[in-house]
Amino acid sequence: MEQRKAGPKKVRDAARTRRRMLEAAQELFVRNGYGATTLKEIADRAGVAVQTIYFTFGNKRVLLKELVDVAIAGDAEPVATMDRPWFREALAATTADAHLRLHVRGTRGILERVAPITEMLRAAAASDPAVAEQWPGETDPRFAVHLAAARSLVVKPGARAGVTAEHAADLLFGLLSPELYRLFVRDRGWSLDRWERWATETLIAQLCLERAG
Repeated sequence: MEQRKAGPKKVRDAARTRRRMLEAAQELFVRNGYGATTLKEIADRAGVAVQTIYFTFGNKRVLLKELVDVAIAGDAEPVATMDRPWFREALAATTADAHLRLHVRGTRGILERVAPITEMLRAAAASDPAVAEQWPGETDPRFAVHLAAARSLVVKPGARAGVTAEHAADLLFGLLSPELYRLFVRDRGWSLDRWERWATETLIAQLCLERAG
């Protein structure tokens, strides 16, 4: 029997439903904790049958994994961070300070989405080994992104002499961390623009040559 492809409206409706389930999951995971939240509660919050969640994601761990992936990427497209337009644009910058400005701006977008869920995710991984196993490997993927940026940045005009890619990556990893972002934006009430200016100016002072005048 020939299968019919889903029409544009059906595809859009499915994407909206998927997004609603992810938004409901994030709200409940953050508020109540991953372990304490049931798929039935997520389904009720999203206005769908619990079978829809099982059919779409399979189980709660897969739902959490997609929630994190979408938060990092900003969408559900299977495109790695280092292949995203903002990252490629930063790599193409001709000077170190221009690269830093674009890198901080792109990272800001990720942190806006990821910072609210990092504490929940850490607690979930600590209480459920199967959750932790969804992100295997000893290297934090966030560090890998910053290291790739740093390797490009330190060889560009305007980069401070003697700064290694590893040292630059450490600074990017630390100063652009979700923890520090939350400290300033959530706990100290900084605006996003103020945080971005501070992060950019601090990194330029550490990684770029001083400009005369």
